Amino acid sequence: MTLAKNDCIIVGGGPAGLTAALYLARYHLSVAVFDDGTSRAASIPVSHNHAGFPGGINGAELLARMRAQATMYGAEIHDQRVTALRRAEKDFVVSFADGDVSARAVLIATGVVNRMPSMPKGKHDEALKRGLIRYCPVCDGFEVTDKRVAIIGHGSKAFMEALFLRSYSRNITMLSPSGEHQLNAGEQARLQELGILVKVGPFEIDVEDAIVIRTGRGTLQFDSIYPALGSDVRSELASGVGATVSEEGCICVDSHQRTNVPGLYAAGDVVIGLDQISHAMGQASVAATTIRNDLCDLSALIR
Repeated sequence: MTLAKNDCIIVGGGPAGLTAALYLARYHLSVAVFDDGTSRAASIPVSHNHAGFPGGINGAELLARMRAQATMYGAEIHDQRVTALRRAEKDFVVSFADGDVSARAVLIATGVVNRMPSMPKGKHDEALKRGLIRYCPVCDGFEVTDKRVAIIGHGSKAFMEALFLRSYSRNITMLSPSGEHQLNAGEQARLQELGILVKVGPFEIDVEDAIVIRTGRGTLQFDSIYPALGSDVRSELASGVGATVSEEGCICVDSHQRTNVPGLYAAGDVVIGLDQISHAMGQASVAATTIRNDLCDLSALIR
């Protein structure tokens, strides 16, 4: 498949990528989005934390609305996974299963992948849809107010998540499946002071009316669990063409979402910042406006 050269290619069809596509299309620039269907937003059963939807909105529905709005103004969306990115003189070449396409600029909006707890994927996905597994206490900590909540993880990351969720419920437990909680003395004392229980594994996770944690010493039940196991940043395409990434793998950008590679930009969870839909959309609007200004001579836009 041979596609026409674009002003900008966007890699990633989540909230950041689709917001940027809408802006760029309305700037009268040619833009194509490559979406492999793995946006974390699509797995959100209902978000009550996104402004403008008092009754909440399903993540997949939000993305569908954003797609429709972007395509209405001329953005093209390809349900394809980008397999490679390279420079070709002044342009970029994006490769996918059916061919290549070139662009004057590229926006990376590939996000991150959550590390799942050890359990069958089918059960995990069922629990996620039912709100029994949750990944973002910033998004939905309100929904677990006064409920039985467990954090799965170890060390400082799980400790900080336990503290965050303690402001919503008194019934918080930290589960460390590795058999070691890896907490220092100060962290242990703080959790004890707040009444947060710490239990070490191994555990078996099951899905019934609630989340069931089976241990060698009995069974525990929770209304929701939060895996605090970290995530994997999908920044390989950017680093492959020379973009600087952080120690954690996040793409480094300036205040206008530019990377250190001319013509390459990044927005959303793939960049260091608060992993929130609204934050990703804000970064994307900045990135799209920067791309427009970097690519266009003002005189060429006078209509």
